[in-house]
Amino acid sequence: MGKTILITGASTGIGAATARRFAAGNQVIVHYHSSSVAAEQVAADVVRAGGTAHLARANLATEAGCRDLASFAAETCDRLDVLVNNTGSLVRRCPARQLEWQLMLDTFALNTFSTMMMSSLCIPLLERGEHPCIVNVTSIAVRHGAPSATIYGAAKGALDTFTRGLAKELAPTIRVNAVAPGVIDTPFHARVTTPEKMAEFKASTPLKRVGQPEEIAAAIAFLVDNLFMTGETLDVNGGWFMR
Repeated sequence: MGKTILITGASTGIGAATARRFAAGNQVIVHYHSSSVAAEQVAADVVRAGGTAHLARANLATEAGCRDLASFAAETCDRLDVLVNNTGSLVRRCPARQLEWQLMLDTFALNTFSTMMMSSLCIPLLERGEHPCIVNVTSIAVRHGAPSATIYGAAKGALDTFTRGLAKELAPTIRVNAVAPGVIDTPFHARVTTPEKMAEFKASTPLKRVGQPEEIAAAIAFLVDNLFMTGETLDVNGGWFMR
């Protein structure tokens, strides 16, 4: 029997690559907020690979949006095996000397509160799943921070802690892990990172390149498949951060 998987932020980048990775033989809920054309393409790719796709639009930076998506999942599927909390964005860069209250609220709502709320709302569906698990997408910013992106790093850092706490609370029924990507070639950086900065990232990474969305999708698949991992954050960053 195939898996039933809900992936938030699945229209582009890591979310889209993850949907395609899990496509064959599985039922995938492809969540998106604004990129409807891109989301439709992802759904078509899932079907082409032998899976079933359901498109769901919601603004997860709001409580109402999270509840709408969770309700859609409950109405569409009788269970959930995997929840991938991938929705997130830098929103915009802001120097620490110029922090704005609304920007802090917006950044945490999108990157932190959305994952917390979706995880909570999906617990009943996950409890009916087979080897159910949650995978949260954090960031290398959790490890070393980033000038002009300190709010984003803090929001993802909160998810790192949330992952461990939730893993203990939901064990042994539901596993909870996270993946912390390094610099990945996605629309995320096309919007907030200059070409010059991307060149700096490549130069400072031991593997001398940025990552691809498919490489993060592979890490997510590993966390889904390994039934003896919970409460862990897997770093995938080309060696930019080493323990």
